[in-house]
Amino acid sequence: MNLRDLKYLVALADHRHFGKAAAACFVSQPTLSTQIRKLEDELGLPLVERAPRKVMLTPAGVEAAARARTIVAEVEQMKEAARRSRDPEAGTVRLGIFPTLGPYLLPHVIPNIRERFPQLELLLVEEKSDELLTRLREGKLDAALLALPLDDDQLHAEFLFEEPFLLAVSQQHPLARRQHLDVQELSSQKLLLLEDGHCLRDQALAVCRLFGANEKSEFRATSLETLRQMVAADVGITLLPTLSVKPPVPRSDNIRLLDFSGDDRPSRRIAMAWRRSSAMTGFLEQLAQQFKRLPQGLLALESTDVPGATATPLQRAG
Repeated sequence: MNLRDLKYLVALADHRHFGKAAAACFVSQPTLSTQIRKLEDELGLPLVERAPRKVMLTPAGVEAAARARTIVAEVEQMKEAARRSRDPEAGTVRLGIFPTLGPYLLPHVIPNIRERFPQLELLLVEEKSDELLTRLREGKLDAALLALPLDDDQLHAEFLFEEPFLLAVSQQHPLARRQHLDVQELSSQKLLLLEDGHCLRDQALAVCRLFGANEKSEFRATSLETLRQMVAADVGITLLPTLSVKPPVPRSDNIRLLDFSGDDRPSRRIAMAWRRSSAMTGFLEQLAQQFKRLPQGLLALESTDVPGATATPLQRAG
């Protein structure tokens, strides 16, 4: 039994197809199939149910693949630890980030990261939060930017910043004449939300439950940009994270942004998470510090963010 064969088994478990697993491992299909059979012979029991169009793992195969995944991840961590000891600030970091944060945060932090770590290769993976957590636990990501709370004792979560939500309405909406809104006033509103699977939907629903608002359930957007366009078209109102209305995001002249008054402004707390067992912990702590160095005022609603209006800046969080 060798590490290569374990990688083949993990790939087969992921793809459930010999051809796709072979392509992912950069070998021919007969080579991968032969090595899987040798692994079965060595263990003395079948790991795979072979059907003409579908591959299924036996119960023993599922358990073997899970153990193989752990072994492969640990070996990669060992290699990474050795490389990091030689040059802690070079190499590759696989960083996950969810879609309603990535495009709006990264332009403000990537230049600083490049300046601070010029030899670093940062591979960015944009996926929904549940998928990021799965990849992080399986060792397919080194770290991920996620919204708190995270209920996983195996992960360390380094708090980065708190991002306030703003209420977005069209210029034709009755609320467009307001400068500020008490969060309790959401109780009489119906909000447009994203479709299932987006963490922003879960965050907005939590605000709705807390303050009595309801969802406009006849429409669910597939992206934050779709939500924005629906608000501009006066289809409804929604909550937008503050970063999503900041340059370089183009400003929509038909959207009015309202800040919430009081001490219970809705917001989301962003953290960088990584496995507590990671060999990269020391470096990831340094990388997290770069994500904390946001430009002054970035998390505040300024008058320039609101067409034809003045607004009191939010207190900078985090």
